[in-house]
Amino acid sequence: MLDVDLVKALANDKRLMILQWLRDPERHFPPQRDGDLVRDGVCSVFIADKLGVSQPTCGEHMKILSHAGLVRGKKVKQWVFYQRDEARIAQAKELLSSDW
Repeated sequence: MLDVDLVKALANDKRLMILQWLRDPERHFPPQRDGDLVRDGVCSVFIADKLGVSQPTCGEHMKILSHAGLVRGKKVKQWVFYQRDEARIAQAKELLSSDW
């Protein structure tokens, strides 16, 4: 059975772009002062800037992706850094390619 949260997360072009960018963060984002792009994830400020949206709008996109398990957030100082959950993404791909 399909996971409604997963389908909702993938049903938005901005969220799909975020997932694509987070796949190769060093290519898509500038170096960060606090936190490593690969090890710690990408600061939500950089994600919002690249998307061209406000922090609250970005936060809503990240909340939906997090709720579906596609990304994980990590607090570093006052910022939240996000990275893909590759195991969950692989599981989602398998689920979406199966006969449902």
